[in-house]
Amino acid sequence: MPNRSWRARAKAEALADPAVVAAAVGRDANPSRREPGSVRHAMRVDIVADTICPWCYLGMRRLDQALAMAPDIAAERRWRIFLLNPDMPEQGTERASYLLRKFGSAERMREVLAYLVDCGRPVGIPFRFEQIARVPNSLNSHRFIRWAASRGRQEQAIEAIFRFYFEEGLNIGEDSVLCDAATVIGLDPQAARRFLLSADERRELLMEDWEFKRLGIQGVPCFILGGKYVISGAQAPEAFLPVFDLLRQEGR
Repeated sequence: MPNRSWRARAKAEALADPAVVAAAVGRDANPSRREPGSVRHAMRVDIVADTICPWCYLGMRRLDQALAMAPDIAAERRWRIFLLNPDMPEQGTERASYLLRKFGSAERMREVLAYLVDCGRPVGIPFRFEQIARVPNSLNSHRFIRWAASRGRQEQAIEAIFRFYFEEGLNIGEDSVLCDAATVIGLDPQAARRFLLSADERRELLMEDWEFKRLGIQGVPCFILGGKYVISGAQAPEAFLPVFDLLRQEGR
């Protein structure tokens, strides 16, 4: 059964978030919730990832842990598209056969998924791979994140999509599921539907995906910190700390 408690929390947070109100009336809002003067170092983090990648979900949570170890750093996160399956049909594909092709055998597939489940527990991710029936075309989920980001809800959109797919087994390639995500994070589902039915951001995101691949990124997640330092893979939180130190030194 889906865990609905996080949805209730997300809706309550959306109602209490000034960014939602500000976006609704066309004003900018500062999403930072830190006390004034508590942040000494600003840092941009470009997160190159795909919404159907479990390692990306794990990597996001480990980045959260790393930032919690560095309270003096204010991270501006930017979600960047990477399509693991750029030729995926719009309707997606059946997941069991997809995974068998990917891993080569049922035994290897079970080993990798079991390892991911074990990795997810310490960071609060209850992977429920058995509930996922299809591997979707992920382009529209990236478009939805870009749309939500323009309304001050990028982080909430990412969280909702990952939870929908990896914890509830929902097909995040379907417009109806993405509109449900809009409702959960406090945005207008009808506005989301109109956006998804348009061509907005489609070409721009496909070009962005192409550009990252042209630059040599072959796997995700990939974290680009401060525009120049790269951490590839779902690394342990401690892997980020030396880069944080470099950025502190450069910011002095």
